[in-house]
Amino acid sequence: MSSSEKMIRVRMTGSFIGCTKRQRATLRGLGLSRRGRCAALRETPEVRGMINKVLHLVKVEE
Repeated sequence: MSSSEKMIRVRMTGSFIGCTKRQRATLRGLGLSRRGRCAALRETPEVRGMINKVLHLVKVEE
């Protein structure tokens, strides 16, 4: 990881209850397992796409 790569923090605000299996898999792929947990991720198009799929369940802290 170089110093020029931007990092973003993602906090899970919603719950797995009522989510589809695909949304659960996306949240787990982001490294989020429970409400209130945070993950620091590299800002890439792939990560941004995953976040956009579960935007109603997460909060992005840049």
